[in-house]
Amino acid sequence: MSSASLFQIRCLAQPPLHALGIIAGNGVYPRLLADSARKAGVKEIIAAAFTGETDPALEQHVDLLEWMRVGQLNRLLKFFRAQDIHHAIMAGQIAPKNLFDLQPDWKAVLLLGKLKERNAESIFAAIADELAKIGVELLEATTFLEDSLAPSGLIAGAKLSRQEEEDVDLGWKIAKEIARLDVGQTVIVKNGTIVAVEAFEGTNETIKRGGALARNGAVMVKVPKPNPDLRFDVPVIGVETIRIGAEARLRVIAVEAGKTLLLESDAIVDLANHSSITIVARAD
Repeated sequence: MSSASLFQIRCLAQPPLHALGIIAGNGVYPRLLADSARKAGVKEIIAAAFTGETDPALEQHVDLLEWMRVGQLNRLLKFFRAQDIHHAIMAGQIAPKNLFDLQPDWKAVLLLGKLKERNAESIFAAIADELAKIGVELLEATTFLEDSLAPSGLIAGAKLSRQEEEDVDLGWKIAKEIARLDVGQTVIVKNGTIVAVEAFEGTNETIKRGGALARNGAVMVKVPKPNPDLRFDVPVIGVETIRIGAEARLRVIAVEAGKTLLLESDAIVDLANHSSITIVARAD
């Protein structure tokens, strides 16, 4: 069943979704979301884009795009209100360095000042609350992209060896624990040893660091947090992830089935096969 059909079934009791706002981070995610939403019948798509993050090519896939700095929360709210947007989706990451270089407007300063913990989950949840105050519902990040969720089983590459299976088991256990502690969601394992654990730097930098330490043949495991907020907390694997994994000479990438987005899955599989990387998705 297509993602469009799934969304339509879920919304039978609701009015058709006429307009959608996209809060667009980096990568291809915002563009793929815009295209999928259009196929599902959304008539008007507008995007809030961030300088130094959002791919300018997104402008060709939406009806209106407005540029702003990361941290301009009041401008984001005004933009959505002016365009009469009542449903929005967060798509794409914001680079960690930009969160450290944040120049918040007065609205963002007030929001941050109320938070006891300042991590991605608490910040995005607070932004969702601000959106709700102006009548904007933040939809699950997988909306319109259900077809891109990882299916269970072998997705690309060769069957795992016994050692690789054992490394996936170990990585799964540790990744689940660091995700529970809200440290990160990715670990790199080689021959029964955890060589890298994700923290604030993000998945790609963890892969680079782990690959440098392991030298070759490492296993990457990425999992969702327990009870994740699906509005902004969905693991994503893209072509760039596979490219960086190939450069780091990873041997295996393991993710959770049904809870991880594989963006541009055909290209991911092609590159993984070409790079001798096995991709496997398993149930929790």
